[in-house]
Amino acid sequence: MDFGSQVKKLRTSRKLTQEQLAQKLNVSRQTISGWENNRNLPDLEMVVMIAKTFQLSLDQLILGDSTMTTKLMNDSSETRKMRINLYVTIIMTLTGMGCFLLFKIIGSSLDSNGVLHEPFFLIPIGYLFLLMGLISGFNYLFKKLRKRN
Repeated sequence: MDFGSQVKKLRTSRKLTQEQLAQKLNVSRQTISGWENNRNLPDLEMVVMIAKTFQLSLDQLILGDSTMTTKLMNDSSETRKMRINLYVTIIMTLTGMGCFLLFKIIGSSLDSNGVLHEPFFLIPIGYLFLLMGLISGFNYLFKKLRKRN
């Protein structure tokens, strides 16, 4: 039995409407409908709330459907990857801006022999980090948009 059928069976056996179950779980009626029609699946926290609402163990609620278990594990892994991608984006961007700031703070100087001393290498490094942050950011946004659809 798939997860949607399981939720619908549990809901109807307790004579609850989709609206009543939605209120118990603090979600919309459309969310319940989406689960029951297998258009989407709840996240792990919501699965725990559903199990508590129907007074079932997670084993009883999920393990009967291997696709649900696999989907939950994949979603968890994807969420972790996306979070890491976001952190990489932030770190790369801040490092790039830090290189430009450091270049400005250090400045340039002319020694007694007329040789100019400046940390010129910080400029290309800064641009490289900004570019990598931009690429990582677009990757994060693309995955986020793809996950919604």
